[in-house]
Amino acid sequence: MTAQAPTVHVPRRPFPWGKLVAWIALGILLFATLFPFYWMLRTALTFPTSVFKDTSSLLPVDPTLINFRRVLGLVPLAEVVALGGSGQPVNFFLALRNSIIVSLLVVIGQVTFCAMAAYAFARLRFPFRNQIFAIYIAAMMVPGIVMTIPNFILIRDLGWIDTFAGIVAPAFLMTPYAIFFLRQFFLGVNREVEEAALIDGASIPTVFLKVVLPMTMPAVTTVAVITFINAWNSYMWPLTVGSKETVRVLTVALGIFRSQTPQGAPDWSGLMAATTLAIIPTFVLFLFAGRKILDSIQFSGFK
Repeated sequence: MTAQAPTVHVPRRPFPWGKLVAWIALGILLFATLFPFYWMLRTALTFPTSVFKDTSSLLPVDPTLINFRRVLGLVPLAEVVALGGSGQPVNFFLALRNSIIVSLLVVIGQVTFCAMAAYAFARLRFPFRNQIFAIYIAAMMVPGIVMTIPNFILIRDLGWIDTFAGIVAPAFLMTPYAIFFLRQFFLGVNREVEEAALIDGASIPTVFLKVVLPMTMPAVTTVAVITFINAWNSYMWPLTVGSKETVRVLTVALGIFRSQTPQGAPDWSGLMAATTLAIIPTFVLFLFAGRKILDSIQFSGFK
């Protein structure tokens, strides 16, 4: 007789309750994050007089593109007012141009000067280096609103009210966070690579530009993207020193558009259409630079 093989009991794997809870929490977080954007688009596509017609509908009521057309100035003013819109045009393209100018100037200035300052704190030796860096770190704890009045007085005395220089100046040179962020990456660069370049006759600026910066490009890109988004979304400072239409940025223009409605209630469909158009540049920026941002977040050092 053949002996029967012993039965092997494979233990049942426990149900992954932890993963289930994590996925549910992630789904709730994604819903809470993305639903406002969906509702903004839904309102932008709703006919102006139908915004409050069926508020329980998840789809646009009487779908139309007229809100985008009137924000871009493609609809006569009389028709805009008849639809319940604002009597004041957004002047979208002028505000968009101003926002692009301000954001790009701030990005160019901050990336340039913050990178140089961060490399100096990471590699160069000079008196009171650590003490000065500690002061920079302490400045991160100061709320930005505290500096609004001193900065306004300085810009007023310089005669830069209602100019691009006045809007850009406080954020043009550097910010403590960007210096701290880039310094940590520069400290991770292998010193032997820099020393080899110095032995070959390269100067410190050459090492910085041709060796260190290419190796830390994900970090520099991350700083540029974060700086651009902060400058693009800035409202209080541009409103304080740049309310004139020739230098009015998009966020300020949207705020004025919201408050100038003859009927008393905000023109929600027009405002949401303008806001949808306003977030397109930052969305495209994340679309192309998102990978580099993730790489810099996952950074663990250089070999």
